[in-house]
Amino acid sequence: MPPVRAPRKPASAPAGDSAPSAFAEDMDALLAHLELERGLSRHTLAAYESDLAQCARHLHEIGAADWRTVRPEQISSWMVSLTRRDYAVASLARKLTAVRLLARFLVRENLRQDDFAALLPGPKLRRKLPGTLTAAEVARLLEAPPATTPHGLRDRAMLELMYASGLRVSELCALKLQSLDLEQRIVRVFGKGAKERLVPFGKPAANAIQIYLSGGRAALVKSRTGSELFLSQQGKPLSRKMFWLLVKQHARRAGIAKPVKPHLLRHSFATHLLAHGADLRAIQEMLGHADLATTQIYTAVEGRRLIDEHAKHHPRGRGARTAKE
Repeated sequence: MPPVRAPRKPASAPAGDSAPSAFAEDMDALLAHLELERGLSRHTLAAYESDLAQCARHLHEIGAADWRTVRPEQISSWMVSLTRRDYAVASLARKLTAVRLLARFLVRENLRQDDFAALLPGPKLRRKLPGTLTAAEVARLLEAPPATTPHGLRDRAMLELMYASGLRVSELCALKLQSLDLEQRIVRVFGKGAKERLVPFGKPAANAIQIYLSGGRAALVKSRTGSELFLSQQGKPLSRKMFWLLVKQHARRAGIAKPVKPHLLRHSFATHLLAHGADLRAIQEMLGHADLATTQIYTAVEGRRLIDEHAKHHPRGRGARTAKE
């Protein structure tokens, strides 16, 4: 006979943005699991904690005692209330993800027999296709930084490496000298969840990095500079925000009309690889995506490009001229 759990005391009203006390213990256990076992970032954990606390306050208000006794319709009530408050679809999806993680955690820990969130319908996400640069635009962007200053050599090396490897901005800015193998042309990256991966890059990027190391980085080194690869004027690691500003500056210099953000180089890396026949799983591995479905969005980008090309150039395409013209 299973042990009888002592009845919980009624939860007191939560203070501020915190969860009611009867809900807090299970939330804390889940967040500790996500941090220790799955290596989620503090930013993601903080978002999930806020979402679960918000849900718990709503459940408390409609009479739910705790997570272990909550019913699916009570979670649905919370989602309806958020929809009426005009939350973005992406925010609704993240909030429901947090609740689903908690529901599965309680079942796995034998704290509930049923998954109260298993059958809840999620909001329909219209996934926006990532923008890309053409090969010609990338070439102009890579040539934009001047090759006559330490800053220009640094920026050329960063842009070349990002396009050649598809690194995230945070990964690029965190690189250390020992992360690179210029002979083998491989960079060692620690991505999301501190997961390590090896990513190849081409000879142009290797040459740009070598030139920066020989004639640029030394001019940026200060007495307290560490082993970081890309340095600011103060000899510190270049920040993501500063790199974002530099990319915008160089895009203007290159005459690129569309808005250019650092992530656009990562998208262009993946899209151009796919367009030239690269295997989707290889692209997934280089990008550091945990799920192949995340990488598959680039197939839609390539499909869209082919449709646009057909419409533009085929005699019967949507944008083609008629025979009389």
